[in-house]
Amino acid sequence: MRVKCVICDSIHQLPDDLPLAKKLRNRPIHTYMCDSCYERIEKNTEQRLATGKFKFFRTSSKMDEEF
Repeated sequence: MRVKCVICDSIHQLPDDLPLAKKLRNRPIHTYMCDSCYERIEKNTEQRLATGKFKFFRTSSKMDEEF
């Protein structure tokens, strides 16, 4: 299966029997991101979290924290 990264527009080949390939085929809302873009975003997010100025909301609402 040919897939295209949503960030860098590079085209990659995925084996048809991978669970990711099945997810991309059956649910068009899901998008593919190549490993290099995923690692770059992960690294930048960790750097922003380390500054202390970036708020990362892990829960959907404040009510979840109270219970």
